[in-house]
Amino acid sequence: MRLTVKVAHSLEALRPEWEQLERTSFPRTPFTQPRWSSLWLRHFAQQRSSLNDTLLLLSFRDQEGALRGVAPMVVSQRPAFGPLRTRMLQSLGSDPNVTELSGRTSAPEHAPAVMTALLQYLEQHRASWDLVYFSSLRDTEREVLAQSPGVHWAGERPDFVLELPPTWEAFRAGLGRNIKESLRKCYNSLKRDGYDFEVKVRTAPAEMEEALTQFFRLHAARASLPGAVEHHDVFAHEHSRRFLRDYVHEAAAAGEARFFQLVIDGQVVATRLGFVLDEHLYLYFSGFDPAWRHHSVMTTTVAEAIRWAIDARLRFVNLSPGRDVSKTRWGPCELTFHAAYLRSHSLRGALVHHAYQASRDEHSKLSRLLAFAKRRS
Repeated sequence: MRLTVKVAHSLEALRPEWEQLERTSFPRTPFTQPRWSSLWLRHFAQQRSSLNDTLLLLSFRDQEGALRGVAPMVVSQRPAFGPLRTRMLQSLGSDPNVTELSGRTSAPEHAPAVMTALLQYLEQHRASWDLVYFSSLRDTEREVLAQSPGVHWAGERPDFVLELPPTWEAFRAGLGRNIKESLRKCYNSLKRDGYDFEVKVRTAPAEMEEALTQFFRLHAARASLPGAVEHHDVFAHEHSRRFLRDYVHEAAAAGEARFFQLVIDGQVVATRLGFVLDEHLYLYFSGFDPAWRHHSVMTTTVAEAIRWAIDARLRFVNLSPGRDVSKTRWGPCELTFHAAYLRSHSLRGALVHHAYQASRDEHSKLSRLLAFAKRRS
């Protein structure tokens, strides 16, 4: 399929077609929606003398004019002007973990053609960028990109998706022995200690602010828990919290936001935020009260979210990217996403790539040291 690439000058003008296109993508996530892109630009794009971010929104159409792909990208210039300015191009969503999977929007069967057209566009405009960072590349996109000179691979990230059977009983019957035993202990431990619990699913727009307050509190509490699998407080900064508040309120107005809350003695002790996208439930970040850790309240909350999705006749639950036992134990399908740099043929491109990679390595080393210190404290 031959596609024509055009620069879209208005996100809102493209929005109706983009929303229709997003419904054909797989896996469905909130991150490839125009709503996410619009709010991300408002909250995370920088316009300073040291850094200037501008949107590059590319649309891909076939010979009949049908929209087959959208690539929301950000051009980051450091500094904003001058002869020493560097220009990095990357998928919109280059934030500290708020956007879990960023990339292009297309139906899976059109992803290779979109990537081919994108690379042709970049080659034609190679004087306008020094380095491109591709995140969340599907396998088919990776195969296309691998043919380009100047590609440097930057790792992989798994995503885990459950395909749901028609009943909760059928789902439980298909689970492995270990998770079946874990579920039994989760529910029995609360009953054994005399605790009654209920699961509340918050959906109404009027409920979102209180649910967000509980979410931020419990997410921070989980992040501070020593001796457990490390989880950063993704919403430690106010601008990240403001972004999520705006997104959740808009998603709730569209009927897409869900807070799954485990309530014991009137207190929310665990919560998981999810987004319903037609037949898909995307499970976003979570949190729980460490005082209830030994009752495995987060496992119970996830189980109840899956049960809710089955009862709602949804087909898929995305457990979110990142490999850990809290996801793999459910027996999901594993999807692999790739990351890569594409540097320009110029000396500046090589220098920018070297500097950026050195910065990422140093940041990774610092993160490991902080995690080690946290475990020892």
